[in-house]
Amino acid sequence: MAYSKLVKPESSELIHLSVIRTERLSEHWMRVTLGGGEIEKFRPMGFDQWFRLFLPIGGDAGLDRVPAKANKMFGYLKFLRIPDGERPVMRNYSVRAYRPAIAGSGAEIDVDFVLHGTAADGTAGPASRWAETCAPGEHVLIIDEGLTFNPQRGIDRVVLVGDETALPAIASICASLPADATGMAIVEVPSDEDALEFPHPVGIEVVWIVRPESVAPGALALARLAETALPEAPFHAYAAGEQSLAAGVRKHLVGERGVDKNAVSFCGYWKIGASSPASKTAREAAAEPLA
Repeated sequence: MAYSKLVKPESSELIHLSVIRTERLSEHWMRVTLGGGEIEKFRPMGFDQWFRLFLPIGGDAGLDRVPAKANKMFGYLKFLRIPDGERPVMRNYSVRAYRPAIAGSGAEIDVDFVLHGTAADGTAGPASRWAETCAPGEHVLIIDEGLTFNPQRGIDRVVLVGDETALPAIASICASLPADATGMAIVEVPSDEDALEFPHPVGIEVVWIVRPESVAPGALALARLAETALPEAPFHAYAAGEQSLAAGVRKHLVGERGVDKNAVSFCGYWKIGASSPASKTAREAAAEPLA
């Protein structure tokens, strides 16, 4: 049975949020907790829920000019008309965790950023630099985009594969699975310190792979998958991270291991050599059926 490539959110309106706090998790990880503002408009979906995040690199004035449908073609063209220096930086991120409001505390969203370079020596990209230096009270915008991991493909047996950029999504997926779920998660990271442990069903085996600097991101995770016995079918496979890893996992499973293409969810978050994440058009094109 064929299932939709993406699970759409209830609403995709602009949501104004503020930075509540930040926490350095490791050398290459910074957690930014968002809340306040219009947090009540956010509808948590669990699994690998992702969103467009607009960062006020040029100040709040730029955020005020973001069009309501900046994630659609014509809205994005309007977004690009915001002058350089004022136009916010737009990136795609996953919800690492959502906590509903409780007495004395509003709802919160944790967003984990992979840090590339450092703000101090000027080697960080704009999103990394913002995550490393932002302060409580700073404003951001998000547009919910829903799920790539379609639960209709199965939640009882899973195979999850990703590089460090997919770790928040994989961790959130595991938090959304039933307690008796089985399978494996193969996660490739740049250092032992970046292998951030996360809660998961006891039946999910987590395999950490530390990638040497000389090895291309995703190569080791794909190689490990190729030599790993798969769970008994049917199972739901999910791959995310660098574009060649996500596409490579799907090609391997479907083309070489005989897995039903409709049982595979995958998403290329970024591409080696590109300065920004893959566009929605590129993400959807990558999800087209294999010839």
